[in-house]
Amino acid sequence: MTVRGPILNLNNGVELPAVGLGVYRASPEETVAAVTAALGSGYRMIDTAAAYFNEAEVGAAIRNSGVPRAEIFVQTKAWISDYGTDEIVAAYERSLGKLGVETIDLYLLHQPAPAAFDRVVAAWKRLEQLLAEGRVRAIGVCNFTVAHLERLMAEVEVVPAVNQVELHPFFAQPELLAAHARLGITTQAWSPIGGVNRYWGDDIKPENDPLTHPAIVAIAEKHGKTPAQVILRWHLQHGRSIVPKSVRPARIAENFDLFGFALSAEDMAAIDALDTGRRGGPDPDNLGREFYERRID
Repeated sequence: MTVRGPILNLNNGVELPAVGLGVYRASPEETVAAVTAALGSGYRMIDTAAAYFNEAEVGAAIRNSGVPRAEIFVQTKAWISDYGTDEIVAAYERSLGKLGVETIDLYLLHQPAPAAFDRVVAAWKRLEQLLAEGRVRAIGVCNFTVAHLERLMAEVEVVPAVNQVELHPFFAQPELLAAHARLGITTQAWSPIGGVNRYWGDDIKPENDPLTHPAIVAIAEKHGKTPAQVILRWHLQHGRSIVPKSVRPARIAENFDLFGFALSAEDMAAIDALDTGRRGGPDPDNLGREFYERRID
């Protein structure tokens, strides 16, 4: 029997598979193969976005997988240029069409857009209506800081079910995690292995990459696991959702093989201690004009 991993209960009772496949930066052809491999390995959650331009391929792989749609949790995201009362509905329906599904399990606002927060609020209020109508099972946000969450909650009714954020051993975001716990928001980590630290550099010192950091390598050797598996297990033991990205079938399977071992309290503390507080990806408070103006067809 295929192990399908732990389930997290969202704040509205919807069940979220804790481990999913991310398809950021996957080409259309790579996406079909990656999703197919993931579903075959036991994954039951797929994370995509309108701005990834591969929703159609995710949908095609799901339909051809042989896995019942009801068993697969599909989440996608609206881009900033589609925020607003009418715009968000059009974006949602466009994603439905591309994915070829009747309902999206989790629909997320991709960025906080602090320079146009009135549009964020308008979009969220309309998503609250879609949620009440049963057209989406859960709604959430991505890359929101504590200040963004507080600003949103001052104007809306529904607390986000999920906040998907950059989170890995070098950027652990303890203040944000505390806010999530207080508000009842599930934390979902993008770049959970710290791949964002490798996107813009080819000559990274071992101590500057979570996968090669001596502390993590030592823990991996002790357990007979890879550094990636150790990092992903660290997230799971902290109660988080993770969406590691890969287009290689062997790596996809490896990233799901997390359930036959456990990290000790000492292991967890050693990884916790690696936090530098430095972001690898873009600062959501300082997104350039190109982020706001990017159009999604």
